[in-house]
Amino acid sequence: MSKLTRNYASKINSILKKIIKEEEKKFIECAKLISKSYKKGGQLYIFGTGHSRLLGEESFHRAGGFAAACPIRDDNLSFKKGARKATALERTPNIAKKALAKYKITKKDVLMIVSNSGVNHAPIEAAIIAKEKKIKTISLTSVKYSKKAPLSNLNKRLFEITDIFIDNKIPPGDAIINIKNNMVGPASTITGSFILNSILIEVGNILKNEKIFPFYISVNMPNAKENNDKLEKKFRKINPHL
Repeated sequence: MSKLTRNYASKINSILKKIIKEEEKKFIECAKLISKSYKKGGQLYIFGTGHSRLLGEESFHRAGGFAAACPIRDDNLSFKKGARKATALERTPNIAKKALAKYKITKKDVLMIVSNSGVNHAPIEAAIIAKEKKIKTISLTSVKYSKKAPLSNLNKRLFEITDIFIDNKIPPGDAIINIKNNMVGPASTITGSFILNSILIEVGNILKNEKIFPFYISVNMPNAKENNDKLEKKFRKINPHL
């Protein structure tokens, strides 16, 4: 392992330790909110643009994953139609409105919005729409980055709008390794995945006595088919991706 790789691992580890120290109580708050929603028949919807949308995919139908998680998918906000187009669209009015309109999100649901910079138009718009509809919101964002990045014409930061925000402690620009004044080694996906799955672990602990434990089992493990078939049947009517 090179010195650079060790440095990257060390910095990631330091960020994770800081998240645990300063944000851990919010994991429990989020878990209680999501569990309460689940017991009412709600889902956890996850919205993000750019690489932040990867957390929606991370949450969905995976081994050890929460069965009531549903990613907000929109090809216009992925890189499927080109990175430049997606980057422009996440700064465009009404793009989040159109993406959310594809889903039947109600007051019994929870919307998690992921945005490292926390300032682009689409995630801010999503948070505002949810607030107007009285849908509970959670955001994963970098407070330090948000305070440095230029605001959209909505003139708001994501952490200022959502019911609960978790600071991912990522520095402005995301990358954390300096090579001759060029920054490489993004950190937000690794830390975001840790935060997301930590919250869902706490959800699992709260819901451990449910008649059907709402977490998928790896298809390569015993009893997976019976368990997963029950969960898919339960959520197929409200999750369009099953």
